[in-house]
Amino acid sequence: MNKSAVDQPRTIDRVNASLKQRYNRERRFRWFGLGAVLLGLLFVGLMFLNIIGNGYGAFQQTRMLLEIDYHPEVIDPAGERDPATLSSANYAALVKSALRTRYPDVAERREKRELYGMVSSGAALLLRARVMADPGLIGTRQSIWLPADDDIDMLIKGHIDRKVPESERRLSDRVIGWVEQLESTGAIERQFNLTFLTGGDSREPELAGIGGAVMGSLYTLLVTLLLSFPIGVAAALYLEEFAPRNRWTDLVEVNINNLAAVPSIVFGLLGLAVFINFFGLPRSAPLVGGMVLTLMTLPTIIIASRAALKSVPPSIREAALGIGASRMQMVFHHVLPLAMPGMLTGTIIGMAQALGETAPLLMIGMVAFIVDIPGSALDPSTVLPVQIFLWADSPERAFMEKTSAAIMVLLGFLILMNLIAVILRKRFERRW
Repeated sequence: MNKSAVDQPRTIDRVNASLKQRYNRERRFRWFGLGAVLLGLLFVGLMFLNIIGNGYGAFQQTRMLLEIDYHPEVIDPAGERDPATLSSANYAALVKSALRTRYPDVAERREKRELYGMVSSGAALLLRARVMADPGLIGTRQSIWLPADDDIDMLIKGHIDRKVPESERRLSDRVIGWVEQLESTGAIERQFNLTFLTGGDSREPELAGIGGAVMGSLYTLLVTLLLSFPIGVAAALYLEEFAPRNRWTDLVEVNINNLAAVPSIVFGLLGLAVFINFFGLPRSAPLVGGMVLTLMTLPTIIIASRAALKSVPPSIREAALGIGASRMQMVFHHVLPLAMPGMLTGTIIGMAQALGETAPLLMIGMVAFIVDIPGSALDPSTVLPVQIFLWADSPERAFMEKTSAAIMVLLGFLILMNLIAVILRKRFERRW
């Protein structure tokens, strides 16, 4: 009795002595956790600042104001307004003529080459499109803003230093002098670059756009959604509500969970072997890309859908069966509507994952150089992540700007899709 009375204070003293140390450890752990979160946010913020700082300039493009004479003898010598003749005319000659008119003192061949190089090669295509749309321009003189070459664009945006020696930059002092003359007269300026959002890919940075890649991504995601959502929901309903509990279903569940961790490039190899080599589907088509991404996103959708079904209380099922509903009616009239918000959230997250995938699409040929904007899911196409991959491998400084801008657009789509998933979950979620 006396010994116990003596030991009791010693135990309390020992606990009291360790409390301060335990509280200090807990406080340090909390600070370490907060520091890790802040460090992660710092790196993410730096990444976003770097991407925005490098890419915001791509949404503007330098253009030059030139007086274009639509000479009939160059465009339509016979005066028949034949579309084939108008389409094949030498519109580059009109641009060169306008430049010679503005700078009549340029006579040497090298100087002329530098002068003509100030305007993008796409200027001739722009003039061709204007004449094809309105043949009445032939024989007139029009002022038109034409895209400048990418080196001129980089100079205007400050990426080429005018003060460094001529041997250390891509533009000569003569060209910089011409640009400064245009700046003094207001004949050169930066304008909103609509071509970047609506145009297809190009070897020339000033003409390259993400329009084709965006349409390819939309077609690919549409195919993925149409295939993965009904298949994933049906598989989740069967496994959760109808399938018997045996070794076979346990094996299926284990394999579904394992497929969610398989590297995405494996699905690309499967699509190449099955969809292209065996079934002969068109290469580089959003249809094949969507089917490959369907295989990749199905495990995610099935797992999310099963979790949504499990979240429905058993009392809902029991009540439906108790009032005489069949098992099918109980599932489709009561359980499925309550689980649908969670299923939609999982589907959107799976679509966001598919939007950012590159490796499986590289395996089925969607890395090809595609200039035309696809009109259907069967046309050759690329997707936005692959377009970013292609531009990142280009040496031109202007393509670096385009790469960062395309990443900004891709991140915008991903943030929007995740925001939609959060809104759907908050709006339709029911807590039991």
